[in-house]
Amino acid sequence: MAITFEILEEDIAGRLGKIKAGGRSIRTPALLPVINPHLQPVTAREMSAMGAEGLITNAYIFSRSMEFREQALTLGLHRVLGFDGLIMTDSGSFQLSVYGDVEITNMETLEFQNAIGSDIHVPLDIPTHPDADRDQAERELEVTMARLREAKEILGPDAPLAGPVQGGRFPDLREKAGREAGELGFSFCPIGAVVPLMESYRYEDLVSVVMAAKRGIPTSSCVHLFGAGHPAMFALAVAMGCDIFDSAAYALYAREGRYLTPSGSAKIQELHDLPCPCHVCRSHTAEELIHSPERERLLALHNLQVSLAEISRIRQAIQDGVLWELVDERCRGHPQLLKGYRALLNHGGTLEISDRVSKRRFFYRGAESCKRTEVIRFQKMLDRLVLPPRVLVSMDGRAFPGFDIILPFKPPFGPFMDELRETFPIGQSEIPDWDEEMVASGCRGIQRLAETHRECSIAISCQGRWREIVARIVPGIEVIP
Repeated sequence: MAITFEILEEDIAGRLGKIKAGGRSIRTPALLPVINPHLQPVTAREMSAMGAEGLITNAYIFSRSMEFREQALTLGLHRVLGFDGLIMTDSGSFQLSVYGDVEITNMETLEFQNAIGSDIHVPLDIPTHPDADRDQAERELEVTMARLREAKEILGPDAPLAGPVQGGRFPDLREKAGREAGELGFSFCPIGAVVPLMESYRYEDLVSVVMAAKRGIPTSSCVHLFGAGHPAMFALAVAMGCDIFDSAAYALYAREGRYLTPSGSAKIQELHDLPCPCHVCRSHTAEELIHSPERERLLALHNLQVSLAEISRIRQAIQDGVLWELVDERCRGHPQLLKGYRALLNHGGTLEISDRVSKRRFFYRGAESCKRTEVIRFQKMLDRLVLPPRVLVSMDGRAFPGFDIILPFKPPFGPFMDELRETFPIGQSEIPDWDEEMVASGCRGIQRLAETHRECSIAISCQGRWREIVARIVPGIEVIP
């Protein structure tokens, strides 16, 4: 049965949606917790009780397991794990990235995934390390694409196949891989080999890789970010258009005694209190958790609940149209995440195409807000205004005779028709006291107005400290002091 993806709501490039595979469906954005049959600090049943609608496990581990191989082939993956939701299986690519080789072929792993009843099968792609040179990235991408074609040709167009997108750190290769995966008919496209970027906090590079892949992947395809498991970066990834995440971070962090929060993590020994409403934190003190013989398991339960709660928070932010505000909040928790956020804002022109036209509100949160999609879209719409010959843009609220129309001014957007005062984003924006960045952004709106209405004579009413910015951004326009 083919994988289908339905988009229900959008904000920035984030989507509320529903993916169907193997007769099962889950809501997106979604987190698929990793489950290892040999090491289960949290069982699949517990994951389901927490609200996990899907999970991911490793078909290579099952295929090599003396304990679980025959069970999986006889009973099926869902019965072995005790989970009735969607189960995705990785092919062994993770082991390939760690150990450099696996004793399985592409078709062997796909046939095994099918035999154990996996809902989403993953071909044996080659995970190119982000620091690999271009020759290696090209060679390994060629192998990956050959295996994707092989999977489609042998299993057929309706097989529940994922189409991994590789290409190392090279944007053009990532875009090419995404486009070719779409042309092959893959409606589920994981972006692979990005864990090293996240482990080394290279979020700026992560944005470059993901945005390049997204340029190639069809907009109708569900996008999976392989190995993304820290809740602090979920909002940033969703804003780029990633729909599904998977990671064992909840368990790996617990093994290291690390306590996850939506904005970062802490060593459990450093905590004097537990700032979380989950049942683990409400039934234990920090001291009890530190010394508990079940500390790893309890931390894993907490970490997973925090991660799943963040996914729910993101879904609600998309529904409310405030995903930008959540991204801004989360990315200020770490300097490298903030770099990633600012890198994403440089793609504002691309993101504006998919962003919704109207939202509940616009919160100004500093210089980054000036590059948001709402500002870009508003200033693009200035081209459409039909204006009389003499125009005054009033930055200070004053009016003067001799003008055919007076346009009020609201930073960071710029001039606007008075009839738009109650519409989004002018009427639904929360703007604090003006600062230089927002005024400069608004002046760029005046500049665009002047460039697209050369038949009009435009003047600006401006007093005080903002005159220097006006002179710098829109030189040559008459300024009334």
